[in-house]
This record gives sequence, structure tokens and C-alpha cells, in this order.
Amino acid sequence: MDSSRQQQAAHDGGTGRGGPAAADVEQPSNERQRRRLAAAAGVVAVGAAVVLGELLAGLLSPSLSPMTAVGGAVIDAVPPGVKDWAVALFGTADKAALLVGMGLVIAVLAGMAGDLEVRRRFAGVAIVAVFGLVGVAAVLTRAQVTPAAFALPVVTAVLAAVLLRFLIRRLEAAAETGTTDGSARRRFLRTLAGGALATAAGGILAGAWRGATAGVNDARERLRLPGAASHAPAIPAGAEAGVEGMQPLVTPNRDFYRIDTALSVPAVNPDTWVLRVTGMVEREVELDFASLLAKPLIERHVTIACVSNPVGGDLIGNARWLGWPVRELLGQAGPRAEADMVLSRSADGWTAGTPLEVLTDNRDALLAVGMNGEPLPLEHGFPVRLVVPGLYGYVSATKWVTELKVTRFADDAAYWTPRGWSERGPIKTSSRIDVPRGGRSVPAGTITFGGVAWAQHTGIGKVELRVNRGPWREARLAPGISVDTWYQWTLDVDLTPGQYEVQVRATDLRGASQDEEQRPVAPDGATGFHTVRVDVKS
Repeated sequence: MDSSRQQQAAHDGGTGRGGPAAADVEQPSNERQRRRLAAAAGVVAVGAAVVLGELLAGLLSPSLSPMTAVGGAVIDAVPPGVKDWAVALFGTADKAALLVGMGLVIAVLAGMAGDLEVRRRFAGVAIVAVFGLVGVAAVLTRAQVTPAAFALPVVTAVLAAVLLRFLIRRLEAAAETGTTDGSARRRFLRTLAGGALATAAGGILAGAWRGATAGVNDARERLRLPGAASHAPAIPAGAEAGVEGMQPLVTPNRDFYRIDTALSVPAVNPDTWVLRVTGMVEREVELDFASLLAKPLIERHVTIACVSNPVGGDLIGNARWLGWPVRELLGQAGPRAEADMVLSRSADGWTAGTPLEVLTDNRDALLAVGMNGEPLPLEHGFPVRLVVPGLYGYVSATKWVTELKVTRFADDAAYWTPRGWSERGPIKTSSRIDVPRGGRSVPAGTITFGGVAWAQHTGIGKVELRVNRGPWREARLAPGISVDTWYQWTLDVDLTPGQYEVQVRATDLRGASQDEEQRPVAPDGATGFHTVRVDVKS
């Protein structure tokens, strides 16, 4: 019997649970688990600090937080091609995609910080310190920088470092007592889970708080716009084609595209808003919001478009705008004869360079305060933005506008010009097929095609359709609201079962047809015929 026990003990010593070989396997496994928990601690510590920084920004720096500063710096730094790719891939959700991407990068780096910290004291804290330095540098690049905004990345980094050291000490204590007492490990896991839940709740609160920063949303809701001294011309009978699936003639505010560089919507209080006219003028002028509302405002329908709109794209919309003509304000300032450009500046520092002549001619370029019968939505420029018929937004449609600097193209460059875009951006004549959608199957017989066409500040003369590169057929063109808006068109086509390529082209009122050559959006807008493929079923 004793011999049997000795043999079993020898066997256990070689390969059993209590033997040295098992311990050799268990030790690396425990180390891997410890490093994973340390990485999780890093994510929780940094995440909690970032969320607190955003909450403090809502209280102390509504217009600028560490996250929005870093995001804005990223937007400024990326090449134009990356920006075009992001807009093409995500559309108006490009900012949400950037925030998600930033969150993932922060989580990965925070996990690395936790892993390093558990292996070498203060190595992870050093990564957190780099976080803080990046935040400070980003804040300094923003137009809204204040002492509070400058301090927030520092506070966030310090808090992250303190939380990281606290969690790592708890983890080390749990590891030291883990072989004889599991309570320390359970306490650490409860602390980690509690921190993660608190961070998630704080993130939700920060999002809700910063979504209505500084009470600006409340101020907008309380605002009652004055009546227009000059109302928008009535929409002509038949201007709306009434075909199911087509975009409405006037785009609802909730559906209007939004493309800009503001990661977080600037919080501009209308009570303190001031627009300054500076530069090459006979006299500088300042205009506050109450004075602007007291001016003889006019209402006009104007279609505006983003230069990033591809052929057939939806980064375009038509709205009824209420505002004061820019030429009236510039007339008060008296631009000098040698000036040829107005550099408009947003509250977040973004700039657009607009030819002076289009702001002083007879077109309805507006300092807009209203959109479709209500104050401008926050994301569309509240309290005041520019709306200029005939030009892409990157050279005209400044939201949250705070300054008009009269200058020269030779002396100043706007935001997008050094990034490879042209100085002047007239909107190109174009057209789009809205129904039937490309790639859809439709029953054979008479098929109604419909869409929109635009030739801003010129007007549309005709729209034509062709099937399988055959002869062009003229569509029914609905009357336009004005030459500054898009027009709707329809055409009934009899098609038998098969697959068809359908193209559309527009011709303006001067007789010039849109360009057939396919060109990308850079540097001054896409060209080409919008083409859809339709599968006709029997």
C-alpha cells in the first residue's frame, strides 16, 4: 500500500495538479489575466476622466471641450482626399463616425497604458501625460480657446493618472492575496465594474448636456422671428411634381444635409452675438442680433449645395430663408475699390472666401436668421449664417458667422483653399434621377422617371432623358420657384422587360448643357450625367 502511494505521489509530482509542471503553466496564465485586467483598468480610468472632462466643459467651456478640440484638429489635419472619402462613405454621419473612431483609439491607448503601468510603475502614467499634452496642443489651435478650455485637458490627464494608479494598486493587492483569499480580487472586479457603469452613465449625461450647451437651445426655442418686409414669391402651381418617391420641393429642416468641420455644434448665445465688418472698408461696422432682427428682412427660397456632392448625390437642399441682404451691411461699411473678396469667419474659426461681387450684386445673398419659417436650427448656423445663391457652401455658406473681413484673394486664403480646393466655387449645372431608384426592379409598361435639376442663379431651360445611350427625350419641366432654386422634372417612358441604363442631362436658360465628362468633386465640384440602371420585370 505504501509503495502504491509513493508511486502515485511521484506521478502527481510529474504531471498532476500540484506538481511543478502545472505551476509553470499556471503562472503565465495568471500573468496574462493580470495584464488583461490592467488593460481594462486603463480603459475605465481614462474613460472616466474623459467623460468628466466633457461634463466640466459643459459647465465651464460650452463651446470647446478636450474631445471637440482634438477632433477639430484632426479634421483640420487630414488631407482633402480623406475628407472626401469620409463624406462619401458616411455622408452627414461623418462626425459621428469620427467620434466613434476617436473613442476606439482612446480605448486602445488607454488599455496599453494600463498594461504598461502594471508591469512598470508610471509607464502608463506617462502615456496619460501624453494624452494631456495632445489635448492642450489641440485646444490652442481652436478659435474658441479660453483659460478654462486650456485647463480642461490638464485636469482630465491628472484625473486619469490618479484613477489609473488607484486601480492598478487595487489589482496588485488582489494579486498578492489571490492565492489564499479571493475577496480582494472580487473587490477589484466590483470597483472596475462600478467605474465602467459610472463612466457609461456620465457619457450619456455629457452627451445630453453638451447637446443643449449654455442654454442656447432654450434661447432658440423662445425666439420669435419678425415678419418679413419682403415675402418669398409664391410657389408656382405645378412646381411640385407630386410623384411618389421624389424629394419634396422644399427640404424639411430635419432632412437638410449638414456638412461642416464643427465636430460639436458651436454654442452661440444670440444675446451676445456680434457680427463685425473689418478689413478694406471705409468704416468698420458692428451688428448685434437685436439690431439685425430690426432690419427690413426678406424671405427667399434658395437651393444650396456642398462641393462634396457627387453626381446624383443628396448633399443639396432647398429651403425658405429669412434674412437681411449682405449688400446692405457691406454698403454701410464701404468696401474699398481694390478689394475683391470677403473672408467670412465662423464662431469656431472656420473661414470661407467669397467673391465680393456676388455679395454686392442684385442676388439675394443673405445674413439668414430663419429657415422654413423657424429660427435657424443650431446645426445649421443659429443664430446667423450666410446663404449665397450660386456658390458652393465651402466658399459662401458660413454658419455661426461672426466676422466679414473685406480683403483680396491675393492677400487672404480661406479654410479649404490651401487644402487644394479652388478659390471660387460656382455651382455647376446638374441634374438627378430620384425615381425609380438605381438598381430597383419595376414592372414593365409605362414607367415614370422623375428628379431635380439646378443651374443656380441662371435657371433651368430643359431636362432630357436617354435610355441605353439612345436619343435624348425632353422631360416635362415643372415651373421653378426662382432661378436660385432647383426644378423638378418628370418623364413617362414605355419599357419592355429587360435591363436599361438611363441618363439625365440639364440645360440652363442660356442654352448651356451640363458637362458630360465625369470629374470628381475636387477641386471645384463634380461633373457628369447621373446614370441609373433599372431592371424591368414582366
